[in-house]
Amino acid sequence: MSLETSKPVALKYRVLHVVRLAIASITRFFFSLYYGTEGEKLPPITDEILKLPAVEVAKKIRKKEISSVEVVEACIRRIKDINSVVNCFVEDRFTLSLKEAKEADDLIRNGSKNEKQIEQEKPFLGVPFTTKDCIAVKGLHHTSGVVLRKDVIAEDDADVIKLLRDKGAIIIGLTNVPELCMWWETHNHIYGRTNNPYNTTRIVGGSSGGEGCIQAAAGSVFGVGSDIGGSIRMPAFFNGIFGHKPSRNIVSNNGQYPEPESELHDSFLGIGPMTRHAIDLKPLLNIMAGENSKKLNLDNEVDIKQLKVFYQFSNDAPLTDAVDPEIIAAMKKVVEFLNVKHKIEAKEIKIDLQKSVPIWMSTMKNEKKFGHFIMESESVLGICKEIFKNLIGCSGNTLIGLFTSLVDYSGPQIGSEKYKKYLKKRDEMEKTFKDILGDNGLLLYPTHPTTAPYHNEPIFKAMNFSYTAIINCLGLPSTTVPLGLSREGLPIGVQVIANHNNDRLCLAMAEELDAAFGGWIEPHQNQK
Repeated sequence: MSLETSKPVALKYRVLHVVRLAIASITRFFFSLYYGTEGEKLPPITDEILKLPAVEVAKKIRKKEISSVEVVEACIRRIKDINSVVNCFVEDRFTLSLKEAKEADDLIRNGSKNEKQIEQEKPFLGVPFTTKDCIAVKGLHHTSGVVLRKDVIAEDDADVIKLLRDKGAIIIGLTNVPELCMWWETHNHIYGRTNNPYNTTRIVGGSSGGEGCIQAAAGSVFGVGSDIGGSIRMPAFFNGIFGHKPSRNIVSNNGQYPEPESELHDSFLGIGPMTRHAIDLKPLLNIMAGENSKKLNLDNEVDIKQLKVFYQFSNDAPLTDAVDPEIIAAMKKVVEFLNVKHKIEAKEIKIDLQKSVPIWMSTMKNEKKFGHFIMESESVLGICKEIFKNLIGCSGNTLIGLFTSLVDYSGPQIGSEKYKKYLKKRDEMEKTFKDILGDNGLLLYPTHPTTAPYHNEPIFKAMNFSYTAIINCLGLPSTTVPLGLSREGLPIGVQVIANHNNDRLCLAMAEELDAAFGGWIEPHQNQK
């Protein structure tokens, strides 16, 4: 059967779409009654140093205007202030980080290296950061939210953590993730659920949800996330920060769990920076990419006026929500801004992205089933038994993790004709993007069709992640950029997509839009 949708199948999709929207509307009503409109309030940020970009914090430490110990202590205070409200931080190394901060201060004060040398050799000396609990940090737990791994301790740092520590940054702890990092709400049965700092009745996204939350709440100076279907960009969007998914095969995935099972999986899983300020993205990516950084030409100046800009408001995919009018309005403001300031005539395009979900799900197919990683018995019968145990509160697995394990038995199997056709469709789509974007093109595209849903609501909107997932399949770089708050006080934004290894274009546009639209907004400022 062709991948082109026949009339009966198209009718079935339309019916399913209408039914899903009806269910989503009804469940939204009941969620709003259950949760109400307001959540628990976050305390304001009292340490002004936490509001600054990481590059500015590093500069102040080098210039002895503030000590690394003081910055680490500020992060510790902030984490203790917020974590009972948002539950984003799951394990600390505070004692070790304070020791490393003192060593950084001693290096600066002993005069063995001057300020310029330190800037060149260790540009983030003394700057504290966090990472998600699927990226290994030596001596800390490495669970990926899986109960079967609750006692696993990392024996070494992941490559990206080593690179950042080599440049002077100080890792202070781990942030929360969904079970096996395979859902877009952050919740597991080891550490529990993470709440959105702008409204604690809402989700933080996943799988880098804890990291998105701690950045929005200013609990660390910068963060590290990973992205296989939007796991950096959705949390960045829901939490009103910047998040960059690099081009394929640029940042090493060594030290992540689960490890990519094939070169294909490795190519669309990416580690990247998550920050409150766009100016931090480029220097952090430069370090995180290691030797591959030279492929990105990050030092090449980007002239915004010379860029070609395209935009698309929707993927029109079955079983996804329509894009919120406030998100579309924000995108239109970006288009207008680029026209007024830079004389860029952005062009609306219509790439056929309706097959985003089946393409991603086919690309994600693995010889090992999802259940293999989260439970002792991965058979269909074993999964069904575990679902029953979950319903009576006796399972170590989340309900969505178990449903995902069941779904993994469906769809095109590796090597089947349908599987090959979806991969071919993906390759054709990648060529379409490459031809449109060229060497100086950017696409403005929704990160997600709605603002942050209520807790558990993603179950009824499961396919909304398709806006980010398809970009992983294509291996393209993408940066989520915050564009203010909705009428409900929730972050909105856009993702900026470029051609392979043109990450610098995304980052330059992120900096431009940060300056123009205000970027990150402290959550407390919006809470009455």
